[in-house]
Amino acid sequence: QVTAKTAFLFILPQYNVSVPTADGELVQYHYGLKDLVTILFYIFIAIILHAVVQEYALDKINRRLHLSKVKHSKFNESGQLVAFHLTSVIWCLYVVVTEGYISNPRSLWENYPHVYLPYQVKFFYLCQLAYWLHALPELYFQKVRKEEIPRQLRCIALYLLHIAGAYLLNLTRLGLILLLLQYLAEFFFHMARLVYFTDENNEKLFNVWAVVFVVTRLFTLTLYILVIGFGLPRVESQALDPERGNFFSFLFNNILFRMSVLLLVCLFQASVMWRFIHFQLRRWREYWNEQSSRKRAATAAAGTKQQTKPLKRDSGYHENGVVKAENGTSPRTKKLKSP
Repeated sequence: QVTAKTAFLFILPQYNVSVPTADGELVQYHYGLKDLVTILFYIFIAIILHAVVQEYALDKINRRLHLSKVKHSKFNESGQLVAFHLTSVIWCLYVVVTEGYISNPRSLWENYPHVYLPYQVKFFYLCQLAYWLHALPELYFQKVRKEEIPRQLRCIALYLLHIAGAYLLNLTRLGLILLLLQYLAEFFFHMARLVYFTDENNEKLFNVWAVVFVVTRLFTLTLYILVIGFGLPRVESQALDPERGNFFSFLFNNILFRMSVLLLVCLFQASVMWRFIHFQLRRWREYWNEQSSRKRAATAAAGTKQQTKPLKRDSGYHENGVVKAENGTSPRTKKLKSP
C-alpha cells in the first residue's frame, strides 16, 4: 500500500477536493507543490515517446529521402511537433467541448477565479508543462545545431510562460482556448514543412497555413479583448485575495490598467503579424525570382537550339547515293580525255 500511494503521487493529479453541487458532490482539483512530482514523471514519459516517434517513424523516412544535415534537423523538429500538435489539438478540442467552454463563452470569466479544475483540465495542463520541459534536454539528445538553440529556447520559454501563467493565475479556461488556436496554426505550419521537404515543388499547404494563421490571430485578439476588456471587469469579487486565487481581477476595474494591457496585447499581435507578412513577402519574392530564372533559362535553351540547326552543304538532291544537280546532272566536273 505504501508503494501504491507513492506511485499514485507520480501518476495521478493531486489535491482533489469534493465540491458540493446541486446534483451531489463533484471531485475537482487545485494545484500545489506535489504537481512538480507528477510533472517530473511525465517528463520521462515524454522523452520515451519522443524517442519512439524518432526511431520508428522519422528515421525511416529520413533514410528514404536522403536529406542534407540542415534539412534533416528541420525535418525531425517538424515531425515531432506535428505529432505533438495533432494530439494536443484533438485532446484540447475534446476538453473545451465537453466542459462547455465553446458553447458558453461567458464561462471563460464567470465565477473567476477558477481555482478548482476538472480532472481532465488539470491533467492536460500537467502534460503540457511536462512536454515543454522535456524539450530542454532534447536539445542535447537531438544534437541541435548551435545556431538553432536560441530560437528553440525562445519558443519553449514562451510556451512555458503561457501555460504556467494560465495554470497558476487560475485562467485555465482562457488558456485552453488560446492553446487550441495556437496549436492549430502550428500544426499546419509544420505539416507544410514536412510536405515541402519531401517535394520542394509542393507549397500548397503553406497557403493553407497562411489562411489558418491569420484567422487564429484574429480570434486570439478578439478573445483577449472580450475577456480582458469586458469579462474580467464584471467579476463580482474584485478584491485581492491570494488565498482564493484572485490575484489581479481588481486591477481590471482601473480603466488605465485595462487599456495598457490591451495595448500590449495588440502590439504583440501586431509584431507577430508583421513577421508573418515579412515571411510571406520573402517567400513570394523567392518564388517569382525562381519562375523568372526558369523562363530565362528556357528562352536561352530555345535560342541555342535555333543557332545549332544543321546547314545544307549541297544545293542538289540525292539519288542512289549520288548527289545530283538541280538539272539532273552530277555537280562534279567531268575530266576531259586527252587527245
